[in-house]
Amino acid sequence: MRNQLLKSVKSIHWLVLLLGLLCAPPAARAQTKAPSAAKPLVIGETFTLDSKVLGETRTLNVYLPGGYAKSTTMRLPVLYMPDGGLNEDFLHVAGLVQISVDNGTMRPFILVGIANTERRRDMTGPTDVAEDRKIAPRVGGSAAFRQFIRTELMPAVRARYRTTDETAIVGESLAGLFVVETLLLEPDLFTSYIAIDPSVWWNKNALVNQAPKLLHAHASQLAGKAVYLTASSHGDVATMRQLADGLKSTEAQTKLRSTYDPLPDETHGTIYHPAALRAFRLLFKPPAAK
Repeated sequence: MRNQLLKSVKSIHWLVLLLGLLCAPPAARAQTKAPSAAKPLVIGETFTLDSKVLGETRTLNVYLPGGYAKSTTMRLPVLYMPDGGLNEDFLHVAGLVQISVDNGTMRPFILVGIANTERRRDMTGPTDVAEDRKIAPRVGGSAAFRQFIRTELMPAVRARYRTTDETAIVGESLAGLFVVETLLLEPDLFTSYIAIDPSVWWNKNALVNQAPKLLHAHASQLAGKAVYLTASSHGDVATMRQLADGLKSTEAQTKLRSTYDPLPDETHGTIYHPAALRAFRLLFKPPAAK
């Protein structure tokens, strides 16, 4: 009797399972499908430019704000960045531009990242210091790199994209040195300058020591320009203060707007992201946020 009862219970159990399967929707009875093939994750576009000035092909990475693609008339300012390779600083700066534009703390900009070939050549000016020249086989090429930007890159960007006349540049470390040097030597190249923990020690601080003379010489070209400077706990704080004081002391003459915003809680390795965010919010804030 007991065995017959157990057999009946088992039969009922399997019957319930069978009815559950028959009553289940087709999707539940179907086998799980394999995941789809992976596709590239696209956040921007890239193009190359054969440079006669530099004698090499350069790669440019571009991020376009969402509203740009939906419009046929929108024109945007351009933010240029050295160290703009995909394995350099392009991705995290593109992310900052995206979220800042989306949350309304920054005006839309086209971001153009310049991927490096010989970074220490392009980012440095001449030096009389033997130790400086040991950092790379070739240094002191900043003038040629600026010529490339002015005569080849900027025209190419204007031809490819709908731009305004407003331009900006952001750079950290040696790229920050290039930003400072460009501000002092060719201030008409950009509208806004962001130098993050710049290597102002280059050539025994010669650039900063010459700043008052250079600012006076280029006073007419500095009118309406804006500059954001910052230094980390690893930066040359004394020289940065000297530069910041020099910029402030000439504002009445040059009409330059300068901000020195040191971040002592950051290191040279951590400062770029938070400093760029602060700079974008300050220099590029939308009209409604002013």
